Amino acid sequence: MDLDPIRDLIADDMKAVDACILELLSSPVVLINQLGHYIISGGGKRLRPMMVLLSAGACGYQGRHHIELAAVIEFIHTATLLHDDVVDASELRRGRETANALFGNEASVLVGDYLYSRSFERLVAIGNMRAMQILSHTTSTIAEGEVMQLINCHDADTTEARYMHVIQSKTAKLFDAASRLGPVLAELPDPAEASLAAYGMHLGTAFQLIDDVMDYSSSKEEMGKNMGDDLAEGKPTLPLIHAMRVGQPEDAAVIREAIEQGGRDHADRVLQVIESTGSIEYTRQVAEAEAHRAVESLSVLPPSPHREAMASLARFSVGRVS
Repeated sequence: MDLDPIRDLIADDMKAVDACILELLSSPVVLINQLGHYIISGGGKRLRPMMVLLSAGACGYQGRHHIELAAVIEFIHTATLLHDDVVDASELRRGRETANALFGNEASVLVGDYLYSRSFERLVAIGNMRAMQILSHTTSTIAEGEVMQLINCHDADTTEARYMHVIQSKTAKLFDAASRLGPVLAELPDPAEASLAAYGMHLGTAFQLIDDVMDYSSSKEEMGKNMGDDLAEGKPTLPLIHAMRVGQPEDAAVIREAIEQGGRDHADRVLQVIESTGSIEYTRQVAEAEAHRAVESLSVLPPSPHREAMASLARFSVGRVS
């Protein structure tokens, strides 16, 4: 699926977001500027700031704070990427070296901290207390999700419910926050905020589940990272959890050993198992159900090009693999 029609709809706002990002990145410390620009300019779809802009437009907001909040959302996302790559010892993201591989772990962690700090400085300047509440709670939830994922690593007994809780915390929560900022800025009633939050939560969950699928069905070039990284790190993602649940005992034993030991020694055999058990298709179906729920959550809004773009974005989240 093509994001160009959505990008065209919000092109002027996205240019303003990019300008705001450059302003927020400015620092007299040269290394902060170098590393910050490296990670911000590293590609990516900018889905989360796009969601802020689309949500604001769909809710009829007429001010300019959505520009700044979209930049803040992108900063928070970038900070989590910097920290994630250090924790995971990742060497590749979006098809190029990670910041920690290029600049070192210490610089990556500290610049991630800087991005968080700059985000909350700008939030204070905006002065919207509800937005501050949402994003402060969001960053805490993301951190909890990261810790839960760390606990689950190499734990082959991780259940589907536990795993869904992790991805809703560490990934989908920022989508939730980005979507609910539109009705907050437009001062719509609470039900509108709750519905848009649900939209973001379902979309973000679908997006992560398709990432899980792509870890086993895409090339390194398509995925933008090393294929099988999750398996190598001992992360029990949904395709693995499902395959252990429905597969034969000997198949489940292969995946259990792969999760507990990590590495790629069992990658070919694991791929055979998740394909034979239909686990990739199962994960895709769960993702499609989440995307459908996201679209349904938009019914609270009046028809508009922005609302239709939000629905298209939900469909895109599951249309990245065929």
